[in-house]
Amino acid sequence: MSNNKSMLQKVYAQVDKLPAALKAKAFTVIFGRAVKYFRTSGLRFEWIEPNHSIVVIKNRKYVQNHIGTVHAVAMIMIAESATGALVGLNVSGNAVPVIKRMEVDYRKRASGDMRAEAMLTSEQITMMQTEERGEVDVAVTITDAENKEPIFVRAVWAWTPKRS
Repeated sequence: MSNNKSMLQKVYAQVDKLPAALKAKAFTVIFGRAVKYFRTSGLRFEWIEPNHSIVVIKNRKYVQNHIGTVHAVAMIMIAESATGALVGLNVSGNAVPVIKRMEVDYRKRASGDMRAEAMLTSEQITMMQTEERGEVDVAVTITDAENKEPIFVRAVWAWTPKRS
């Protein structure tokens, strides 16, 4: 696999030089420019490293469902953003990461703001950096303001070489 860096990897290399307090804010702004839906929904990165990300969404009126909690689709969106950023930070610049499958199990009513925390193992990172194509099951945990897990999400991402 090529050592070619993706735009996301180049951006991360720049924001990684910032103080910790500014790093996630800067990454949020830049990620939001590339992923418009992320920005318009008010998502933000609370933490970002190549193996660990946290994406949050506030329980505001424009992302609520009919019972006043964060809408189901918004919960999925924070999971997709948290996991997708990690895949994007680790695959070659010659690869295209795509969400392949998400399994969702709504377990209980959510309360307040929502938080998605995603992690990759060192083995997964090595695989993404060395294999031309593949897929990875990215661990993600979704919690609410009471630190409960109202939703279970399994996110499977794939990557393939870019077409010329």
